[in-house]
Amino acid sequence: MHGPYIVHITVATCSAIMLLLIGMCDSLRGALKKTALYDFHVEHGAKMVPFAGWSMPVQYKDGILKEHRQCREHAAIFDVSHMLQSKMYGKDRVKFIESLTVADVEGFAENTGGLSLLMNDTGGIIDDLIINKTDQDYLYIVSNAGCADKDQAHVLERLKEFQAKGHDVTFEPILDMALVAIQGQAVAKVLQKGVDFDLSHLKFMNTTVSKVFGIDCRVTRCGYTGEDGVEISVPMNEAVSLVTKLLNSKVGSVQLAGLGARDSLRLEAGLCLYGNDIDDSTTPVEANLSWTIAKRRRKLADFPGASKVLTQLKEKPERRRVGLVSSGAPARHGATILDDAGATVGEVTSGCPSPVLKKNIMMGYVPLKLSKVGNKVSVKVRNKTVPAEVVKMPFVPTNYYTPK
Repeated sequence: MHGPYIVHITVATCSAIMLLLIGMCDSLRGALKKTALYDFHVEHGAKMVPFAGWSMPVQYKDGILKEHRQCREHAAIFDVSHMLQSKMYGKDRVKFIESLTVADVEGFAENTGGLSLLMNDTGGIIDDLIINKTDQDYLYIVSNAGCADKDQAHVLERLKEFQAKGHDVTFEPILDMALVAIQGQAVAKVLQKGVDFDLSHLKFMNTTVSKVFGIDCRVTRCGYTGEDGVEISVPMNEAVSLVTKLLNSKVGSVQLAGLGARDSLRLEAGLCLYGNDIDDSTTPVEANLSWTIAKRRRKLADFPGASKVLTQLKEKPERRRVGLVSSGAPARHGATILDDAGATVGEVTSGCPSPVLKKNIMMGYVPLKLSKVGNKVSVKVRNKTVPAEVVKMPFVPTNYYTPK
């Protein structure tokens, strides 16, 4: 059988197993944290799992496949309050954040932002994060929940050194705001009546402060699905009210979605999951994230790990992250990638069946000579060798909002 039922089971299995494995260590560390929407999730039939130290919804009653399609075809709401939101203040805040990342924050226009990388001194990626340069007196930053502790420790250590040199900057985690993402083609239709500005003027990676259904929020046009969407930073005590109003929209189909669908959506979009596809031993060049390294920063060579990263840009890395497609049994994180002689050449970092393509999609690292689109490799799945092909990413075209 090759019908939707089988795809549903495999998508759910791949995403849920991966998330449950990530969460096992979290549950052993102690009590899980709960977002402001925890009770709301339970009331709406969510299956809760441990993830990055939090109890999070992996799926709701309709299942991962339907949630995935809901996002691709209409609009879906994700609770992403486990992410670390923070602010940086002080006249030297831009200089400080640039001392940690590859971004040209100085060159950002007000109320714009972008994806950047928090780097270590050997060229590895400590975390990926979104940096926003607001028209107020702070930078607004969102980074991964699983990296929250190490990110803060790294930032605070460097902050102490920076302040000791007489620089003016402070770091402030945001502890009283939830974060809700609404993603999909219908987002603008659903949200427009609830905000006090014209959404058509809010471009991809732009941010603004606005009332959303009467609630004071920060709205940023971004997301992790490949679709148009926004992330809304909302006071914790207003989070349930906001989500309820979004779900009650009469101008578009809106439903809740969990981490399972979020994972399959981001993989179709070719987006990295920190800890799987990138980590502190991976360079931006190896990860195919060289585009995050701003031109000015390359010229100045003043970001952490610049020597190694710029050498790789010039001379090419030994390995590179690629997209792969296959048929048959799906390969998951950790599966071995083989060359045509049967030798191990890499490892799958993320993988699941694509609900849109009806094929198995994967990301992984292979030697540079095998990274060209069209190259044939194999993947070992349950002791069987499955043919695979290197393809261009994203697997599914993205629909980020850009005004005509």
